[in-house]
Amino acid sequence: MINTDFWKGKRVLVTGHTGFHGSWLSIWLNEMGAEVIGYSLSPNDDNDNYVLSNLNERITDLRGDIKDKEKLSNVFATEKPEIVLHLASQNQNDTVADSTKVYENNILGTLNVLDCVRKTESVKVAVMVTSDKCYEDKSQIWGYREDDRLGGKDPYSASKACSELIISSYVNTYMNPDNYDVHGKSVASVRCGNVIGGGDWTKDRTIPECVKAFENDETLVLSNPAQIRSWLHVLEPTYGIILLAMKMYEEPLKYCESWNFGAEYSSCMTVLEAAKKFKEEFRKGEIIELDEIGDDFSASTMVLDITKARYKLGWKPKWSIDKTIKYTAEWYKSYKTSDVYDICKYQIERYMLY
Repeated sequence: MINTDFWKGKRVLVTGHTGFHGSWLSIWLNEMGAEVIGYSLSPNDDNDNYVLSNLNERITDLRGDIKDKEKLSNVFATEKPEIVLHLASQNQNDTVADSTKVYENNILGTLNVLDCVRKTESVKVAVMVTSDKCYEDKSQIWGYREDDRLGGKDPYSASKACSELIISSYVNTYMNPDNYDVHGKSVASVRCGNVIGGGDWTKDRTIPECVKAFENDETLVLSNPAQIRSWLHVLEPTYGIILLAMKMYEEPLKYCESWNFGAEYSSCMTVLEAAKKFKEEFRKGEIIELDEIGDDFSASTMVLDITKARYKLGWKPKWSIDKTIKYTAEWYKSYKTSDVYDICKYQIERYMLY
């Protein structure tokens, strides 16, 4: 369970705060009284959760590229964060358009953040967030565990696997737990499953594509409707990241390792099933199925084994697939007529009741 008092006054640097996941994390931390410093590129869409929630008025909003080592170093030196939550990343859907950018952002960016963590005395904890795509896809029906082989058949997946290898090797060399008395840093990595929730407008993702089609009274065309995916509300791994960082701060040698935050097996379903559930909650729309193979490079079935997080962290998903889609649809039905920050705050409060 999160101790909200722990976060009051804590200086927390969130990279990627303008993104879908980063904005939800920043809102939650702000609500608990943390001094949130965001460092990221500008948001991609005027309807992004970050923009509509006017988050820039509530936190320290800094714009910059994680590949810009000098600027990033200045942010660390000036803001003096105690906790670093690294979420800045190049999107999977940019892989086809510019694979070089994907490698540069996800690999060099990760290295830059780690180097700043090591050289900044104020930093005590760093949580480096990657993706479930870091695992070598073996098309297995059982979940991937933290000690399974890393790999990637496409640039995005490979970049995430490389990020994990860099985190492991860098920490082993410069911030090894065996030498904690010397460096005073606790670093962990988090592999998140397929997340959904309000404010995500990423192209070619199932829920954003549903919203775009349904809002415009267009028929949604689904390719690969039979593809099985796990579906996890964005608040689930966000809760996990917050819980993990708190525990690392309190017991720095116990939790500085890799962690999976994924959906329960009961929340795994086909793209078509998820789209139909969303349509029912959104209460409008038509769907056409195309049984063909797309070019999104997604693993056929990518499920994470969350046994370790369940028993060692006390973390597990709280919302069923029905609640996950219900609250996701609720955001998209309300964002044009309600205060978006209040929508997010309400959903966080509802989540914490479970």
